Amino acid sequence: MLASNASVTESGNSLESVGESVSVLVMVSLKTYARIGFFAALPPLGMLSSAMGDAAPERVEFNRDIRPILSENCFRCHGFDRNQRKAKLRLDIRESAIGGGDNGRDKSAVVPGHPEQSQVMHRLLSQDPEELMPPPESEKSVSAAERELIRRWIAQGAEYEDHWAYERVERPVVPIVGDWESWEDWVGNPIDAFIAARLQVEGLEPSPAADARTLARRLSFDVAGLPLDPNAVDVFTESKDPASFDSLVVSLLESPAFGERMAVSWLDIVRYADTVGIHGDQTVTISPYRDYVIKAFNDNMPFDQFTIEQLAGDLLPEPTLIQLAATGFNRLNLTTHEGGAQSKEYLAKYAADRVRATSTVWMGSTMGCAECHDHKYDPFGTVDFYSFAAFFADVEEQGAYSSGNSNPCDRPPAIRVPEYATMRDYEVALASVDQVRSLEPAFTPTLITKAVEPRTMRVLPRGNWLDDSGDEVSPAVPDFFAFQPQGKGERRLTRLDLAKWFAHRDHPLTARVFVNRLWKLYFGTGLSKVLDDLGSQGEWPVHPELLDWLAIEFMESGWDVKHIVRLMVSSSTYRQSSMCSDSLRERDPDNRLLARQTSRRLDAELIRDNALKSSGLLVLKLGGKSVRPYQPERYYMHLNFPTRTYAPSDDDGQWRRGVYTHWQRLFLHPAMVAFDAPSREECVAERPYSNTPLAALVSLNDPTYVEAARVLAGKAIARGGVAEIERVKFVFREVLARVPQPAEEKALLELFSAEQANFASDPDAARELVSIGFAPRRDLPVVEHAAWTSVARAVLNLHETITRF
Repeated sequence: MLASNASVTESGNSLESVGESVSVLVMVSLKTYARIGFFAALPPLGMLSSAMGDAAPERVEFNRDIRPILSENCFRCHGFDRNQRKAKLRLDIRESAIGGGDNGRDKSAVVPGHPEQSQVMHRLLSQDPEELMPPPESEKSVSAAERELIRRWIAQGAEYEDHWAYERVERPVVPIVGDWESWEDWVGNPIDAFIAARLQVEGLEPSPAADARTLARRLSFDVAGLPLDPNAVDVFTESKDPASFDSLVVSLLESPAFGERMAVSWLDIVRYADTVGIHGDQTVTISPYRDYVIKAFNDNMPFDQFTIEQLAGDLLPEPTLIQLAATGFNRLNLTTHEGGAQSKEYLAKYAADRVRATSTVWMGSTMGCAECHDHKYDPFGTVDFYSFAAFFADVEEQGAYSSGNSNPCDRPPAIRVPEYATMRDYEVALASVDQVRSLEPAFTPTLITKAVEPRTMRVLPRGNWLDDSGDEVSPAVPDFFAFQPQGKGERRLTRLDLAKWFAHRDHPLTARVFVNRLWKLYFGTGLSKVLDDLGSQGEWPVHPELLDWLAIEFMESGWDVKHIVRLMVSSSTYRQSSMCSDSLRERDPDNRLLARQTSRRLDAELIRDNALKSSGLLVLKLGGKSVRPYQPERYYMHLNFPTRTYAPSDDDGQWRRGVYTHWQRLFLHPAMVAFDAPSREECVAERPYSNTPLAALVSLNDPTYVEAARVLAGKAIARGGVAEIERVKFVFREVLARVPQPAEEKALLELFSAEQANFASDPDAARELVSIGFAPRRDLPVVEHAAWTSVARAVLNLHETITRF
């Protein structure tokens, strides 16, 4: 891909080296863009201060400074898992640590106030490999800075704290910021106050606001997942009205595209797909669940209701068809239709899958670790795992479905529900049954949850589905949670009780987990970095008070998703430039202190949407059955039971948004794979951002992108003016909402001339290029059209084009 270098605006980079890049493009070579990788966490505050040469803080905090060290290096052998515990010593609880273990044998593991008498320090500092902890064979080590933190913590009394994520959320006091003369103007809402307070402690000032064009495109990509129309960008940049930014925020939040953008991340975390994911990976029909998610975000459904309807919509009084469609969440697990599968084995697999998924989605917890043994880092035992699974023992299903090689496969229970376009009409028509029937032809089959008599659930020793010796369990949540479901001890708890437990004000995790993931969408990294694990193996939040303030604000606003999104994107923190000075990059390379914004590559679906929108091909139809973009022939050649060939959509489905792409778990669309979309066999809370030649090959040569370039080129010829320079400017404006710099103009004009000469000598190649995709234009000069298509391909492949700044 072409990469822009010198700064014009932070996202409008001039092509100082683009002439060389264009020649590389003409030679069909690849130039990949700069990597945007995972963000590393800041070290604990004490270590950070030492590294900066400042005086270390007086107090070492267990949760912030010590727990991460012990969890990484010690808890595996000296933690919650009683079966793997060495020397009967637990370092995750104070009583054991200062008592020398469960049997009191070594009473000097930790001696509060006396690190020199503590065996922990002796083992950490030992030169004897037989005594050194962690042992060399563990391939773990504690750094000198970490040993010093532990020494200071013991000297200060070795005080423990309950894990921060499991404590009830309380609203912190919003900091009062002073000193710097501009702070008062910069702090626009409480988010800014928390960020500013930390920046003051660190001796940093925020970056200037991004320029208007960059801010408009950033906001549009973040909230709607689409580039803002160039004319709308012009209106925004030229406006003198201080309320124009807020107006843009409101319009984007009210756009139907908002729900589609939010659904991309939600569908990752709930592992939504259109296929079963095992053996033959046959198709299942469950797209109405996806439409429900999009509609819920667009309607700003309260998140507590969103939670209840997905987990237990079928248990509500007189549930609507749409609420039943929401329960498709419980049916998104991988299933098998193989003839020789053992039903009992797969029922155990499905139960375990639901525990992993539900705990990941709403608790940000890795309960799956407890399927075979007690969790090594967090207080989840195997009994907790199977008691949690028992909530779903009433879900009607088969272990091995009997539909054989049919495609789509039969996986009851299922009902027919209205597609997105008629969902609202259906709700209005509920009072008139002749009207409901008139809508039925537009209804689509979808998997739902139906409650039956609960199956017996037992603890499976080491996860062995053949072993029935384990204790029988009833639905329950782990006892270490101070807040328990209502009705506990009075009756058998249900999925509805579990859903209401998640959605209760006193639940310590649900709100924290969701706002943390929202923060990642708009700032690049969660306030606590590990989005699917807020436990001991996660990260102490860089801004813990801000995380709790947002969680409380979310719950007390009535679980209002759009309210929290608006708060985040309206903050001065969000509006900062993503340009980074050398000194700031050295000080905070991963931008955890938020003294600037973070630039990052767009997600796979959004890259495709961007190309289609810029060309004018994008079809903005909401909901409906999954569609099939172009993909390489014979990609499905190894897909059996039954064998299949891929038939691309031959209607306007070809230009639908990426969120509607058919999701084949075992053979995910290769363009999605190249840009790091997950297979959705398991829950994914955060996608990686990799940099590979395959990604460049996709955006240069995939028929969708070439077709977009061809259509854009046709528009440039028809509407961009007669002069070549005017057409270059037209293409640039359509894609990037700006005019090109002189170096960019020169490079692209040279590319046009070179390609025009190449195609003039090879008209067959020109005809082939401009015939890719549907309805190619026959009224344009073939050679000219092909040459401008090459120019459009170059612009669509700029680093700037696929990056949110």
